Amino acid sequence: MPQQVTRLVVLFGVMIAGLVAARSWLIPKTFGAIGHYRAAAIDSVTATKVKYAGHEACAACHPDVAALRVAGRHKSVACEVCHGPGAEHVESPSEKRLSAPRQRGYCPLCHGYDPGRPSGFPQIDPATHNPMRPCVSCHQAHAPETPREPEACGACHGSIARTHSVSNHALIACVRCHQTDKRHKVTPLLSRPTKPTQRAFCGQCHDREASSPKEISRVDLATHEPNYVCWQCHYPHFPEAK
Repeated sequence: MPQQVTRLVVLFGVMIAGLVAARSWLIPKTFGAIGHYRAAAIDSVTATKVKYAGHEACAACHPDVAALRVAGRHKSVACEVCHGPGAEHVESPSEKRLSAPRQRGYCPLCHGYDPGRPSGFPQIDPATHNPMRPCVSCHQAHAPETPREPEACGACHGSIARTHSVSNHALIACVRCHQTDKRHKVTPLLSRPTKPTQRAFCGQCHDREASSPKEISRVDLATHEPNYVCWQCHYPHFPEAK
């Protein structure tokens, strides 16, 4: 038998012996008693002290606040997300009080500008949006409607607004290309803006025969990729031509 094969056989034998030893030393005795799990884990979990009560327990004592939250935009945010674990409070309301986050930095954990968040999710720049003032001084936390309608689209579409601001389309208002009902600012998911569906829309400025300024890039709309709408190839918020 070649020497290399002998060494491999010895190596695999040592590895198999190690696995057998590890199984007897490291794997809990109750592993596999009720399937591919450690049966004793059930006792460990049941012995853990309960910290969270659930929003149903909160609603039992605070029905007015619960009704306000369910009807507002924070209906999917559980009470204990903001107020912390409430099991001890439920057991002894007068002795264990819950905190209400009033510091400036709490709400921006969700609503501070982050390009990774979905477009349309309300976002602000904490450094410039009413600096030093607690969010709850203007917004009702359980039903956080804005005190007034946002004036600019960037209030919710921060990532797009930042890209648009440094593009060749920076001076073009959003509503020039997107027909937007006033209801969109109040119920954005129920009233969505439109976007151009015809090549002729972009051709108003970019067609070779258009009367727009000469420095604007132009194409022959009749022959330039006639089977596609312009934004299928060019990102309209930063429309660099290739």
